[in-house]
Amino acid sequence: MTETATIETDVLVIGAGAAGMYAAIEAARGGASVMLADRSLIGRGGATVMAQMTVAVALGEEVPDDPRDHYKDTVAAGRGLCDEPLAQLLCEEAPACIRELDHWGVGWARKDGHITATTAPGHDRPRCVYVDFINTGPAVSKTLRAEIARHQKNIRKAGDLCIVDLAVRDGECAGAVACHLPSGAPVVIAAKATVLATGGLTRLFARNSASANMGGDGYALALRAGATLIDMEFVQFFPIGHLAPRLIGMDPIMWDPFRYKLGGRLLNGRMEEFTSAYGSDEDGKYVLTRDLATYAILKEVEAGRGSPHGGAYLSFEHCSPADLRAAFGPVIDRLAANAIDLTRMPVEVAPIAHYHMGGVKADADMSAAGVPGLYVAGEVVGGANGANRLSGNALTEAFVFGRRAGRSAAARAQQTMRRALGPQEAAAALDLVRSGATPRDAVNSANLITRLQAAMADNVGPLRTGAKLRQALAAIAAIAGDIGDRPPYHGDGLFDTERLDWFDLRNMLTVARAVATAALQRSESRGAHQREDFPQTQPRWQLHQSVRLIGGELQISGAPAPAEALAP
Repeated sequence: MTETATIETDVLVIGAGAAGMYAAIEAARGGASVMLADRSLIGRGGATVMAQMTVAVALGEEVPDDPRDHYKDTVAAGRGLCDEPLAQLLCEEAPACIRELDHWGVGWARKDGHITATTAPGHDRPRCVYVDFINTGPAVSKTLRAEIARHQKNIRKAGDLCIVDLAVRDGECAGAVACHLPSGAPVVIAAKATVLATGGLTRLFARNSASANMGGDGYALALRAGATLIDMEFVQFFPIGHLAPRLIGMDPIMWDPFRYKLGGRLLNGRMEEFTSAYGSDEDGKYVLTRDLATYAILKEVEAGRGSPHGGAYLSFEHCSPADLRAAFGPVIDRLAANAIDLTRMPVEVAPIAHYHMGGVKADADMSAAGVPGLYVAGEVVGGANGANRLSGNALTEAFVFGRRAGRSAAARAQQTMRRALGPQEAAAALDLVRSGATPRDAVNSANLITRLQAAMADNVGPLRTGAKLRQALAAIAAIAGDIGDRPPYHGDGLFDTERLDWFDLRNMLTVARAVATAALQRSESRGAHQREDFPQTQPRWQLHQSVRLIGGELQISGAPAPAEALAP
C-alpha cells in the first residue's frame, strides 16, 4: 500500500449522480470549497445517467397545475406514510430546479414554445417533463457535468474513490476515509460538512434496474456513523422490467414511457387482459400504479397464468407501424437488431427491483437525524415518498434535495472551524484499508454477493411472508459469518476488485438486514410492502419504523407490537 493521502475541504459530497452534482454546484455557489467524490467517473455512474424517462413537476405551462396538486398525488401514492414537510419541499421547489436546468441548457421537450408534459401513473394531469423518452437521464447528467465545469475553481472532482467509513468526532461528522481504487492507497478527507448522495439499494436483488454501485452504501455509512434510517421495508419493484426475448444494450425498464404513451396492453399467458381483476380497468390507458401492477403480474404468475419466462406479456400489436415509429423513433431499429418486431409480437415483462422509498431520516435542511454535519440528498433520503413513490419523483427529489443539501452544507461550513482528522476518528477505517486477509484465507466475496442477491430476491421480493423473511435473515446471518473481518489483500492493491467486492458486501449485508428486519416487523400490507400473511392495511401501522445500529446490533423503534404478539 502507498502512503496515506490527506485532503481538507469545506464540503465533501459523496456520490456524483444528479443529487451529488447539484449539491456540489449549490455548495460552490454558497462560497464553499467542495470535493465531489465517487467510486465511478464523475457524472457517469449511478442511477441518473441510466434514467430514461420523465421528471414530475407542476409547471402548469400546458394545463393549469400547482405544486399543491403535485403534493396531493405524492401523498396519495405514499399510502399515508409520506414525511409531509419533505414531500411538500419536493413539490414546491421542483419548478425552480426544472427552470434552472432549462437555463443551463438541458433541452426539455417543448410544444408551441412551452415545456411540454406527459401523463404518468398516479398523476391527475399531464405533469411529467422530459428531454425525450429514452435520454432524459443522460441529458441531465451532461448538463450538470457542464455546470460543474463552470465551477471548477471551487469543485475538486475525485473518481475511483470507495468511501469505507464516515469519520465522526464528538458525535459530529468530520469527513470520511476512502480507498483509492487504482492504487489501493488510504485517503483521509477532513470536511466541515459532508453530503451523502450515493443512491439506493436495488443491487441487493438479483434482478434490478440500477447500476452496480447501488448497493446501499449511503445507508450503511450513515448507520455506522450513528444516523437513523426510516421506512427501510419499502422497496419499489418496477412492474414491467424486460424479461424476454433477449435484449442487448438497452435499459430493462425502457417500456414504461411507451406504455403510457401508446397504451401498451398487459396480457397474461392466455393473452387476456387481467388488471381489472386487481382494482383497475385500464381500458387502453396506463393508469395502474407500480405497486398494484407488480402485485397483479405476480399473482397471475402464481395462478399459473404467467408468460413462458414467468412474467406477463406487454403488447403493442394494436398500434400501427406509423404510430410505433412516431413514438419509438430509432429505438424501433435497435429493437429490430434484437429480433423484436412490435407489430407482430409482444414482449415478456416482469417486476424488477427499481427504487427504495426508505433511507436516512432527515429534516427539511437535509440534515441527517442524530449526526450534525451530515447531510443527505436524492434516494439516500427516507420518508418523502412514503410506502410507494409516485412516478417521476425520483429525479425531482435528486434535484430538490441535492440543491437544498448543498446549500445547507455550505452554510454549516461557513460557521465551522477547520480541524484535521485525528487518529481516533480514522483509525478503524484506515486499518481496514491498510490490512487484509491473505488470498489463501480470503473468501470469494463476489460469490457471497450472488448468494445474498438470490436470498433477497426469493424472500424479500414484492410478495413477502413471515416465513420467507425469517429465511432471508438466516441467509444474511450465514453470509455475514462467512465474510470475515478483513478484506482480501494481494500485495500491491492495484485495481483490486476482490477488495472492492468485500467492501461492497460489508455494506450490502448491513442494509439487507435492515430491510428484512423492518419488513418482518411490519405485519400489514401497504404500498410496496406486501405481506401475503397480513394482506390488509392496518391503521395502527400508519407510522415510520426507525432503524439504528447500537453496539453492532440493529434496533427497530416506533413500531407497534407485531400482530403475532397480539394474538391470544
